[in-house]
Amino acid sequence: MTLLFGLTSFSFAQDPSTNWLKMNPAAWPTGRGAMAMVYDGVSQKIILFGGYDATSYLNDTWAWDGTTWTQIVTANAPSPRAASGIAFDRVAGKVVLFGGYDGTNYLGDTWLFDGSNNTWTQANPNTVPTAVTLPMLFNDPLNGHVDQFGGFDGFLYQDITWRWSGNNWIEVHTATSPYARGAGTAVYDPVHKNVVLWGGLGDLNPLNTWTFDGTNWTEQFPVTRPDITYYLGSTYDSALQQVIITGGFDSSNFSETWVWTGSDWLKLTPQINPPGRVSLGLAYDEASQQLIMFGGQNATTLFNGTWKLAKR
Repeated sequence: MTLLFGLTSFSFAQDPSTNWLKMNPAAWPTGRGAMAMVYDGVSQKIILFGGYDATSYLNDTWAWDGTTWTQIVTANAPSPRAASGIAFDRVAGKVVLFGGYDGTNYLGDTWLFDGSNNTWTQANPNTVPTAVTLPMLFNDPLNGHVDQFGGFDGFLYQDITWRWSGNNWIEVHTATSPYARGAGTAVYDPVHKNVVLWGGLGDLNPLNTWTFDGTNWTEQFPVTRPDITYYLGSTYDSALQQVIITGGFDSSNFSETWVWTGSDWLKLTPQINPPGRVSLGLAYDEASQQLIMFGGQNATTLFNGTWKLAKR
Protein backbone atom coordinates (compact mmCIF):
# COMPACT_ATOMS: atom_id res chain seq x y z
CA MET A 1 0.00 0.00 0.00
CA THR A 2 1.31 3.45 -0.87
CA LEU A 3 0.09 6.75 0.54
CA LEU A 4 0.27 9.76 -1.76
CA PHE A 5 1.11 12.99 0.02
CA GLY A 6 2.32 14.95 -3.02
CA LEU A 7 5.34 13.70 -2.99
CA THR A 8 10.91 13.75 36.50
CA SER A 9 14.41 13.71 34.96
CA PHE A 10 16.82 11.05 33.85
CA SER A 11 20.54 10.78 33.40
CA PHE A 12 20.60 10.97 29.62
CA ALA A 13 24.04 9.42 29.16
CA GLN A 14 22.20 6.09 29.19
CA ASP A 15 19.07 4.78 27.54
CA PRO A 16 16.03 5.62 29.73
CA SER A 17 14.05 2.46 30.56
CA THR A 18 10.90 2.61 28.46
CA ASN A 19 8.19 0.41 26.99
CA TRP A 20 5.56 0.97 24.33
CA LEU A 21 2.19 -0.13 25.75
CA LYS A 22 -0.95 -0.81 23.68
CA MET A 23 -3.98 1.17 24.89
CA ASN A 24 -7.58 -0.07 24.81
CA PRO A 25 -9.80 3.00 24.32
CA ALA A 26 -13.57 2.67 24.03
CA ALA A 27 -13.52 4.44 20.65
CA TRP A 28 -10.91 5.46 18.11
CA PRO A 29 -10.48 6.99 14.64
CA THR A 30 -10.37 4.78 11.57
CA GLY A 31 -6.95 3.57 10.41
CA ARG A 32 -5.01 6.22 8.52
CA GLY A 33 -1.66 7.77 7.82
CA ALA A 34 -0.34 11.33 7.54
CA MET A 35 -2.85 12.82 9.96
CA ALA A 36 -2.10 16.06 11.83
CA MET A 37 -1.85 15.53 15.60
CA VAL A 38 -0.92 17.89 18.45
CA TYR A 39 -1.67 18.62 22.11
CA ASP A 40 -4.09 21.53 22.59
CA GLY A 41 -3.29 23.40 25.79
CA VAL A 42 -6.76 24.98 25.99
CA SER A 43 -8.92 21.85 25.86
CA GLN A 44 -6.05 19.87 27.45
CA LYS A 45 -6.56 17.13 24.88
CA ILE A 46 -4.67 15.80 21.90
CA ILE A 47 -6.33 16.92 18.66
CA LEU A 48 -6.13 14.73 15.54
CA PHE A 49 -7.22 15.95 12.12
CA GLY A 50 -7.55 14.35 8.70
CA GLY A 51 -5.09 12.03 6.99
CA TYR A 52 -5.41 9.40 4.27
CA ASP A 53 -7.00 5.96 4.56
CA ALA A 54 -5.85 4.49 1.21
CA THR A 55 -9.28 5.31 -0.28
CA SER A 56 -9.86 8.96 0.50
CA TYR A 57 -8.46 12.07 2.11
CA LEU A 58 -10.13 12.84 5.43
CA ASN A 59 -11.22 15.94 7.35
CA ASP A 60 -12.61 14.55 10.59
CA THR A 61 -11.48 15.87 13.97
CA TRP A 62 -10.86 13.70 17.05
CA ALA A 63 -9.79 14.41 20.63
CA TRP A 64 -7.84 12.16 23.03
CA ASP A 65 -8.70 12.83 26.68
CA GLY A 66 -6.14 10.51 28.28
CA THR A 67 -8.45 7.50 28.14
CA THR A 68 -10.33 7.41 24.85
CA TRP A 69 -10.90 9.13 21.51
CA THR A 70 -14.02 11.21 20.84
CA GLN A 71 -14.98 12.56 17.44
CA ILE A 72 -15.64 16.30 17.42
CA VAL A 73 -18.34 17.34 14.98
CA THR A 74 -17.69 20.89 13.83
CA ALA A 75 -19.83 23.20 11.70
CA ASN A 76 -16.74 24.25 9.77
CA ALA A 77 -13.49 22.38 9.08
CA PRO A 78 -10.49 22.40 6.77
CA SER A 79 -11.03 20.54 3.51
CA PRO A 80 -9.92 16.88 3.36
CA ARG A 81 -6.15 16.51 3.29
CA ALA A 82 -3.08 14.62 4.46
CA ALA A 83 0.44 15.68 5.42
CA SER A 84 -0.42 19.07 6.91
CA GLY A 85 1.74 20.84 9.46
CA ILE A 86 0.26 21.48 12.91
CA ALA A 87 1.35 23.12 16.19
CA PHE A 88 -0.20 24.80 19.23
CA ASP A 89 0.19 28.57 19.52
CA ARG A 90 0.85 29.03 23.24
CA VAL A 91 0.28 32.79 23.08
CA ALA A 92 -2.98 32.88 21.13
CA GLY A 93 -4.24 29.61 22.62
CA LYS A 94 -5.10 28.15 19.21
CA VAL A 95 -4.00 25.11 17.24
CA VAL A 96 -2.52 26.24 13.91
CA LEU A 97 -2.83 23.99 10.86
CA PHE A 98 -1.18 24.80 7.53
CA GLY A 99 -0.92 23.19 4.10
CA GLY A 100 -1.10 19.56 3.06
CA TYR A 101 -2.18 17.64 -0.03
CA ASP A 102 -5.64 16.50 -1.16
CA GLY A 103 -4.73 14.18 -4.01
CA THR A 104 -4.70 16.98 -6.58
CA ASN A 105 -3.71 20.24 -4.92
CA TYR A 106 -0.86 21.44 -2.74
CA LEU A 107 -2.59 23.51 -0.08
CA GLY A 108 -1.64 26.89 1.37
CA ASP A 109 -4.53 27.71 3.67
CA THR A 110 -4.23 28.37 7.42
CA TRP A 111 -6.79 27.12 9.92
CA LEU A 112 -7.17 27.73 13.66
CA PHE A 113 -8.76 25.30 16.11
CA ASP A 114 -10.17 26.79 19.32
CA GLY A 115 -10.29 24.17 22.07
CA SER A 116 -12.53 26.33 24.27
CA ASN A 117 -15.49 25.77 21.94
CA ASN A 118 -14.23 23.08 19.54
CA THR A 119 -14.40 25.20 16.39
CA TRP A 120 -12.27 25.50 13.26
CA THR A 121 -11.88 28.95 11.70
CA GLN A 122 -10.05 29.72 8.48
CA ALA A 123 -7.52 32.53 8.91
CA ASN A 124 -7.06 35.20 6.27
CA PRO A 125 -3.44 36.34 6.53
CA ASN A 126 -2.18 39.11 4.24
CA THR A 127 1.00 37.12 3.56
CA VAL A 128 0.78 33.43 2.75
CA PRO A 129 3.67 30.94 2.53
CA THR A 130 3.97 28.82 -0.60
CA ALA A 131 1.34 26.08 -0.74
CA VAL A 132 3.11 22.87 0.28
CA THR A 133 2.71 19.36 1.53
CA LEU A 134 4.77 18.02 4.45
CA PRO A 135 5.75 21.35 6.08
CA MET A 136 7.15 21.37 9.61
CA LEU A 137 5.36 23.52 12.22
CA PHE A 138 6.75 24.13 15.71
CA ASN A 139 6.72 26.57 18.63
CA ASP A 140 8.89 29.66 18.31
CA PRO A 141 11.61 29.59 21.00
CA LEU A 142 11.37 33.34 21.63
CA ASN A 143 7.67 34.17 21.68
CA GLY A 144 5.66 30.92 21.88
CA HIS A 145 3.82 31.51 18.59
CA VAL A 146 4.10 28.99 15.74
CA ASP A 147 6.86 28.86 13.12
CA GLN A 148 6.97 26.94 9.87
CA PHE A 149 9.84 25.55 7.81
CA GLY A 150 10.07 23.65 4.55
CA GLY A 151 7.61 21.57 2.59
CA PHE A 152 7.26 20.53 -1.06
CA ASP A 153 5.22 22.55 -3.59
CA GLY A 154 5.09 19.94 -6.35
CA PHE A 155 8.27 21.24 -7.99
CA LEU A 156 10.62 22.49 -5.28
CA TYR A 157 11.45 21.82 -1.65
CA GLN A 158 11.28 24.98 0.46
CA ASP A 159 13.91 26.47 2.80
CA ILE A 160 12.11 29.54 4.16
CA THR A 161 11.32 30.04 7.84
CA TRP A 162 7.95 31.67 8.54
CA ARG A 163 6.48 32.97 11.81
CA TRP A 164 2.76 33.11 12.62
CA SER A 165 1.93 36.33 14.47
CA GLY A 166 -1.59 35.29 15.44
CA ASN A 167 -3.11 36.74 12.26
CA ASN A 168 -0.36 36.82 9.62
CA TRP A 169 2.65 34.89 8.35
CA ILE A 170 5.96 36.81 8.51
CA GLU A 171 9.12 35.63 6.76
CA VAL A 172 12.04 35.22 9.15
CA HIS A 173 15.33 36.20 7.52
CA THR A 174 18.07 34.07 9.02
CA ALA A 175 21.82 34.25 8.40
CA THR A 176 21.96 30.50 7.80
CA SER A 177 19.26 27.96 7.01
CA PRO A 178 18.89 24.19 6.72
CA TYR A 179 18.88 22.81 3.20
CA ALA A 180 15.43 22.82 1.59
CA ARG A 181 13.33 19.82 2.61
CA GLY A 182 9.95 18.44 3.59
CA ALA A 183 8.76 15.44 5.61
CA GLY A 184 11.37 15.91 8.31
CA THR A 185 10.85 16.75 11.96
CA ALA A 186 11.19 20.00 13.87
CA VAL A 187 10.29 20.14 17.58
CA TYR A 188 10.70 22.81 20.25
CA ASP A 189 12.95 21.62 23.11
CA PRO A 190 12.14 23.74 26.21
CA VAL A 191 15.10 22.37 28.17
CA HIS A 192 17.61 23.70 25.66
CA LYS A 193 15.33 26.57 24.55
CA ASN A 194 15.65 25.82 20.86
CA VAL A 195 14.06 23.82 18.07
CA VAL A 196 15.78 20.68 16.81
CA LEU A 197 15.30 19.75 13.14
CA TRP A 198 16.26 16.40 11.69
CA GLY A 199 15.99 14.60 8.37
CA GLY A 200 13.34 14.77 5.68
CA LEU A 201 13.29 14.59 1.90
CA GLY A 202 15.18 17.08 -0.26
CA ASP A 203 17.20 17.56 -3.43
CA LEU A 204 20.32 18.16 -1.34
CA ASN A 205 21.32 15.96 1.59
CA PRO A 206 18.68 16.35 4.34
CA LEU A 207 20.32 13.88 6.73
CA ASN A 208 21.61 16.52 9.12
CA THR A 209 20.64 18.07 12.44
CA TRP A 210 19.98 21.78 12.97
CA THR A 211 18.84 23.89 15.91
CA PHE A 212 16.89 27.15 15.78
CA ASP A 213 17.00 29.70 18.63
CA GLY A 214 14.27 31.92 17.20
CA THR A 215 16.78 34.09 15.35
CA ASN A 216 19.11 31.80 13.45
CA TRP A 217 19.62 28.17 12.42
CA THR A 218 22.84 26.39 13.46
CA GLU A 219 23.96 23.06 12.07
CA GLN A 220 24.86 20.51 14.74
CA PHE A 221 27.29 17.63 14.34
CA PRO A 222 26.15 14.82 16.65
CA VAL A 223 28.25 11.68 16.91
CA THR A 224 25.24 9.46 16.24
CA ARG A 225 22.71 9.85 13.45
CA PRO A 226 19.24 8.23 13.55
CA ASP A 227 18.41 5.55 11.00
CA ILE A 228 14.85 6.87 10.62
CA THR A 229 14.83 9.87 8.33
CA TYR A 230 11.40 10.87 6.95
CA TYR A 231 7.65 10.29 7.41
CA LEU A 232 8.39 9.86 11.12
CA GLY A 233 6.54 10.92 14.25
CA SER A 234 8.02 13.50 16.60
CA THR A 235 7.17 15.43 19.76
CA TYR A 236 8.66 16.65 23.04
CA ASP A 237 8.20 14.27 25.97
CA SER A 238 7.96 16.23 29.22
CA ALA A 239 8.48 13.11 31.34
CA LEU A 240 11.74 12.18 29.60
CA GLN A 241 12.56 15.87 29.06
CA GLN A 242 13.72 15.08 25.53
CA VAL A 243 12.58 15.34 21.93
CA ILE A 244 11.35 11.93 20.71
CA ILE A 245 11.24 10.60 17.15
CA THR A 246 9.86 7.22 16.11
CA GLY A 247 8.74 5.31 13.03
CA GLY A 248 9.77 6.58 9.62
CA PHE A 249 11.51 5.31 6.50
CA ASP A 250 15.13 4.38 5.80
CA SER A 251 15.61 2.17 8.83
CA SER A 252 16.35 -1.54 8.84
CA ASN A 253 13.71 -1.73 11.56
CA PHE A 254 11.42 1.26 11.46
CA SER A 255 9.93 0.58 14.86
CA GLU A 256 12.95 2.42 16.26
CA THR A 257 12.62 5.19 18.85
CA TRP A 258 15.26 7.91 19.31
CA VAL A 259 15.73 10.90 21.64
CA TRP A 260 17.71 14.12 21.24
CA THR A 261 19.89 14.76 24.29
CA GLY A 262 20.67 18.34 23.33
CA SER A 263 23.94 17.38 21.68
CA ASP A 264 23.51 13.86 20.31
CA TRP A 265 20.92 11.31 19.19
CA LEU A 266 20.34 8.30 21.46
CA LYS A 267 18.50 5.17 20.39
CA LEU A 268 16.05 3.80 22.97
CA THR A 269 15.64 0.07 23.39
CA PRO A 270 12.15 -0.53 24.78
CA GLN A 271 11.33 -4.17 25.52
CA ILE A 272 7.99 -3.80 23.73
CA ASN A 273 7.72 -2.15 20.30
CA PRO A 274 4.62 -1.51 18.17
CA PRO A 275 4.78 -2.78 14.59
CA GLY A 276 7.01 -0.64 12.39
CA ARG A 277 5.19 2.17 10.61
CA VAL A 278 5.51 5.47 8.79
CA SER A 279 3.34 8.60 8.60
CA LEU A 280 2.10 8.12 12.17
CA GLY A 281 0.68 10.61 14.64
CA LEU A 282 2.68 11.40 17.80
CA ALA A 283 1.91 13.90 20.56
CA TYR A 284 2.56 14.32 24.27
CA ASP A 285 -0.59 14.60 26.41
CA GLU A 286 0.49 17.09 29.06
CA ALA A 287 -2.70 16.64 31.09
CA SER A 288 -2.29 12.88 31.58
CA GLN A 289 1.51 12.89 31.07
CA GLN A 290 1.35 10.31 28.28
CA LEU A 291 3.25 10.21 25.01
CA ILE A 292 0.64 8.94 22.55
CA MET A 293 1.13 7.30 19.15
CA PHE A 294 -1.75 6.70 16.76
CA GLY A 295 -2.12 5.18 13.31
CA GLY A 296 0.37 5.16 10.48
CA GLN A 297 1.03 2.44 7.94
CA ASN A 298 3.48 -0.18 6.81
CA ALA A 299 3.66 -1.83 3.40
CA THR A 300 0.40 -3.73 3.82
CA THR A 301 -1.50 -2.29 6.80
CA LEU A 302 -3.15 0.93 7.92
CA PHE A 303 -3.06 1.07 11.71
CA ASN A 304 -5.79 2.34 14.03
CA GLY A 305 -4.20 1.41 17.35
CA THR A 306 -3.23 3.76 20.17
CA TRP A 307 0.07 3.28 22.00
CA LYS A 308 1.79 5.12 24.82
CA LEU A 309 5.47 5.29 25.76
CA ALA A 310 5.92 4.56 29.46
CA LYS A 311 8.80 4.33 31.87
CA ARG A 312 9.70 0.86 33.07
